Formats: sequence, C-alpha cells, structure tokens
Amino acid sequence: DMGRAASLAQQALDAGLEPKMPLLVSPGSVQTRETLKDAGILPVFERLGATMLPNACGPCCGTWDRVDMPKGTPNSIITSYNWNVSGRLDSNQATNVFLASPELVIAKAFSRDLSFDPTTDMLPTPSGERFHFLPPTSDSLPSKGYLSSESAYAPPPANRDNISVKVDPSSIRLQNLLPFPPWPGHDFENCAILIKTAGKCTTDHITPAGPWFRYRGHLENISNNTLIGATNAENGKVNSIRNQLTKQDGQEVPATARHYKENAVPWVVIADHNYGEGSSREHAALQPRYLGGVAIIAKSCARILEANLEKQGLFALTFENEQDYDKIRAEDRISIKGLGEGEFVPGSTLRLVINGGEWEAALRHSFTEEQIGYFRSGSALNLMAGK
Repeated sequence: DMGRAASLAQQALDAGLEPKMPLLVSPGSVQTRETLKDAGILPVFERLGATMLPNACGPCCGTWDRVDMPKGTPNSIITSYNWNVSGRLDSNQATNVFLASPELVIAKAFSRDLSFDPTTDMLPTPSGERFHFLPPTSDSLPSKGYLSSESAYAPPPANRDNISVKVDPSSIRLQNLLPFPPWPGHDFENCAILIKTAGKCTTDHITPAGPWFRYRGHLENISNNTLIGATNAENGKVNSIRNQLTKQDGQEVPATARHYKENAVPWVVIADHNYGEGSSREHAALQPRYLGGVAIIAKSCARILEANLEKQGLFALTFENEQDYDKIRAEDRISIKGLGEGEFVPGSTLRLVINGGEWEAALRHSFTEEQIGYFRSGSALNLMAGK
C-alpha cells in the first residue's frame, strides 16, 4: 500500500504538483519505518512535505493534538485509518472522516476535492499542462524482506527476585491495579439500571479516546469517561441519566455509577444491538467493572468486548427474546438468577427478574468452563494469580 501511494506521489512530484492539504504519514512501527526508508518510499513522502508521525498510537485512536482546526469547526478528513467514529481522530465532533485506500488519500491530497477521481480526472500543472495519474506500481513485498530493529529492546535483569514497581501515589496518569473482588457466592439481587442505551454504542461511546488516553494507566481517572458517549434511551440525551437513589435527573453517567458503588448498589447496563463494536479497548470492560457494574445485558454484544467483559468477571448477557429490551424501564430494579453451583454452567439460561417478580426474561451467556472460573475468582488475573 505504501509503495503504491509513493508511486502516485512521485508521479505528482515529477509533474511539479504539491499537496493542497496537510498530509500525515504514520508508518506504525520501527520495523515498518526502517523497511520503508530502505526501500526509498519514505523519502518520497518527505519530499512532499508530509509530517512523519512517531511509531506509536496517533490519530487512529484519538491521540492527535490537532492545531489547524478549532474544535466545533465543520471540516473533512480523508484517511486510510480503519475507524471513522465521530470525534475519534481529532476529538472534534464536527469533523467528517472519510475512509479510503492509501492510494486514494494521496491522490486526493493533490486535488483537495473529495469528488476527485484519479482514474478519470486531471489536474492542472504549473507549466499549464493537464496531469493524469497512471496506475500505481509497487512490489507486493519488500525485496530485502522486513528489516528488524532491537533498538528499543531492554533485556530483563538476571536477578528479578527483588524487583518492585514503584508508582507515585500522587500521579494522575499511573495507578496500581488492585484485584477485583471475587463473586460473592449468590445471585445478583436488586440491581439498579445505570443506563439503558439506544442505538449504536461502540467502544468509543463506552470509553472515548482523545485526551482521555493520558489516563490509560490510571483506572480511577479514566473511569470518569465511562459511557459518556452513550445515548440514553429514556431521554435521547448523551451523558444525562437519572440517579435512581437521589431521583435527580440530568446526572452524569460515571458520577452516578460511583454513587451506586459507594452505596453498595450493584448496577447493570441495558443495551441495544452489537454493544461494544469497534476497537478492542480493554478499558471498555475494566471501567464498568471498577465502578461496580455486574452485567451488560444487550440484544447482542460484539465478540471481542464480550470476551473482555468475561475476562474481567463481568457478565455479557443477551436477551433470548429481544422484545424484552423494550419492556425494561430505567427505573426498574432487576435480579440475575441462576448463578449457584451446578446452575451456572456452559450453555445454561439465566433468569432476569424484574422488580421482585413483576415479570421475568430469559438471558443467554457464552461463558466456557474456564471463563466461569474467571467470574467466580473475580477476573482472569485473579484466577491465574491464585494458581
């Protein structure tokens, strides 16, 4: 892909053209960067005046400190990253993000026109001629193979018995991760519904990226963004729910979850289809678990997040009858039955009891025998640490 993009870029350079918009290039890793450099591909982008991003997470996960566009200003980006969730790349909800191949991104950079078709359209050159891109060419694989680099490798010390990891307790970015409590040994009773989400609820809605990523190593702080992008089915608003203990409306989701936790009230999320689609963001499972959540109950759940939830000792449950989603109200109290020894086994059906028995719903789970061990121990890490 990068070779073909460089082929188009070189054609434009030979014709005297320059990009008409800022161009960012993200090699992604030291190995890829060194391989592209050795193949003569990176120098082509450098001659374009492209900004070379470091070998780390960048705009793709929202850690782009964009300075050329004020927040709230409508604009468009064309990118070959793989996500175009609103506000993800530059934390600007007014940015329209269009996904394309690296070749199309380069071609459109010279036109500044999203409708430009490099297979048919032409561009004026400084000499007054008309330029037309030829089909790009490139080797499918690097002729010398992928270059390796161990410049970032630090070998472990020979004696590791006395090693301890010290974290400044006043740090806002780092915090020791304490073990989650194990399963209490009984059914979950009288749980509050933190939020009933409506429509799409991706990992970006559950734990937005951007400036929040500075807290990735501090679970307490990053939990302050939990579900702030989810739409409340009760009022159509984002990050605005009713605290069922205080009866106050317009409360933020993370603060309400903390309030329930402080008052020993377990809570669940009721969700729509494909809850947690998107990138495999571990915090989308860690944060609800940390804030006292016990289950995500959805019409359907994205596969990776489902596994992550189960790994952290959280239930990922789906309605046997999707219409039960519509019957549940945000003020309902629910219980999850069928967790006892011999009841909760692979393939079993759990019971959702509403308001002490007003009505019930059947819930499915995908726990294996090993994952049930995660649940009973409190998390996969707890189970492994106990062996």
